[in-house]
Amino acid sequence: MALSEQYLEDDIHPIDIVETIANHHEWDFDRIADDQIAMAVEGQWRTYSITLAWSAYDETLRLICTFDMEPPADRIPALHEILNSVNDQCWAGAFTYWADAKLMVYRYGLVLAGGNVASAEQIDTMISCAVMSAERYYPAFQLVVWGNREAKDALEVAIAEAYGRA
Repeated sequence: MALSEQYLEDDIHPIDIVETIANHHEWDFDRIADDQIAMAVEGQWRTYSITLAWSAYDETLRLICTFDMEPPADRIPALHEILNSVNDQCWAGAFTYWADAKLMVYRYGLVLAGGNVASAEQIDTMISCAVMSAERYYPAFQLVVWGNREAKDALEVAIAEAYGRA
């Protein structure tokens, strides 16, 4: 049965759909609030923390996928350089670095204005794309931060071979 076949009503809450998807994939999750859920998704390189939150005011389902990264201070400019290059290649979502929390972050917002409802397939794809993007660019981030490689060289690694799976 397709994930969306369980949701034939128009008034289903997006976080309820996310919870069903997390159960379907057997991911560890915690329903933080009615409008927010956090889960752990195992990748090839690491386990990613993923949070989805629904804002009824903005009619937006926001996804945040994070993983720890503590680059040395002298590598922060190089990290910003590769972030710009990576974001030029991301069709949906974008990466940023939250220095205070020492987290690499992939963010995406699905705007559902006008009372539109996200399908389970859309939400599952959002999560899969976040993990696939993190898996794909993780080696490049590591090469820049810890291998002292130039962004252009490190990015060729990410382009040359798709890493991981969601």
